[in-house]
Amino acid sequence: MTFISDSEADALSALLSRRSVLGATAAAGGLLATPLSAFAQGSTAAGPGEAEITVDQARQAPIPIVIPSFGAGMGEQISGVISSDLESTGLFKVMSGDVPPGSTPDFSALKAQGARAAVAGRAVGSGSVRVEMRLWNVVAGEQLQGTAYTASPSNWRRIAHIIADVIYERMLGEKGYFDTRIAYIARTGPRRHQITRLALMDQDGFNSRMLTGGQWLTLTPRFNPARDQVAFMSYANNRPRVYLFDLGSGGQQMLGEFDGISFAPRFSPDGSRVVLSATRGGGSDIFVVDLASRSKHQITSSGGAIDTSPCFSPDGSQIVFNSDRGGSPQLYIMSASGGGARRISYGSGQYGSPVWSPRGDLIAFTRIGHGGFSLGVMNPDGTGERILTQGFTVESPTFCPNGRVLAFCRQSASSAGGAGFSSGIGTIDITGFNERPIRTATGASDPAWSPLNG
Repeated sequence: MTFISDSEADALSALLSRRSVLGATAAAGGLLATPLSAFAQGSTAAGPGEAEITVDQARQAPIPIVIPSFGAGMGEQISGVISSDLESTGLFKVMSGDVPPGSTPDFSALKAQGARAAVAGRAVGSGSVRVEMRLWNVVAGEQLQGTAYTASPSNWRRIAHIIADVIYERMLGEKGYFDTRIAYIARTGPRRHQITRLALMDQDGFNSRMLTGGQWLTLTPRFNPARDQVAFMSYANNRPRVYLFDLGSGGQQMLGEFDGISFAPRFSPDGSRVVLSATRGGGSDIFVVDLASRSKHQITSSGGAIDTSPCFSPDGSQIVFNSDRGGSPQLYIMSASGGGARRISYGSGQYGSPVWSPRGDLIAFTRIGHGGFSLGVMNPDGTGERILTQGFTVESPTFCPNGRVLAFCRQSASSAGGAGFSSGIGTIDITGFNERPIRTATGASDPAWSPLNG
């Protein structure tokens, strides 16, 4: 069975396949990056990964950076997206100013303006666009980065996100997360009879695309970290199951045959397996499905309890999951092969939706108690629990690729008739700093962050 027509799948394939675009040549409609040498007056500073300032320092005092227009039309749009990306982190203070793209900037004037860094750039061309960018350390008077990007005009937003990632990495010493997407569930219609569609957007809410038609209830999308693929749950034909959606072809297929309902999928770090839950009698157990052979292996035996929401650790050796085996929903960690489960949540309330940070240092979760929801993080051993935000409903946390920011769903209460209900996606720093909404054309829930360049 299919969720969209073959013609729609072909159109989506052209729009959604990003890894192929990134690796293609400019002549083939892809994106090509080439270095720009430093001007004679300047030198090139330390390489990528060596921070000019730490993230913790930038939280306390955002980096003042001058980003001028890259030119009229598309150039103005590109510099606008770069500025928006950097400002959205709360770690940069973007300022206007004059930084010539073809020569060394006036560092004295930039210092007097209070800038610590400055960007110079220009965008030229029509059949293909060439965007040149130079990043300068104003304090040291050095060029940190010089790169020219060539691509088709349709990829201008992606060029802007990639440049923002470069600036983030050169200034903070960590990979950025702007050239990413978020899979989510688009919601339309009244509260009690909502139409749900699998959807995809850039991390800033732009370029949203619907992937399914809305005939069936659709939930919990998850990105494959290694290929253009999303796992999700669908009630297609009134048989709730986990499906795979191929972003390269637009095709979809059911993942495995289970006696009961399969749900709550997540990929392994290498993208070769999916861990999920399947109902058995009055409870549910956790299974691992190999994507190549489609063989499945049961790794919990709940004995009537509900084991669900499994998530691999970044090294693939452990799984965190939610279970009511102790009487109420709590978080547990076990070996990825099953066995040795130990409880890690001991706060007041019921815990769910655990997800491991790609850095390996934190587990995010939802906690229900005292009449509302909380979104928090803890160390993998259960210590250091911190609540980041609270509300009527805050759930479905997902980490950005560098582990510094969480996206999540926030829903409001409604009246008995459903009036006043809203459902949207927001982001928040892992310290509880800089909570921001992502604007979407419809209601939205169940976010899942892609890998970088995914």
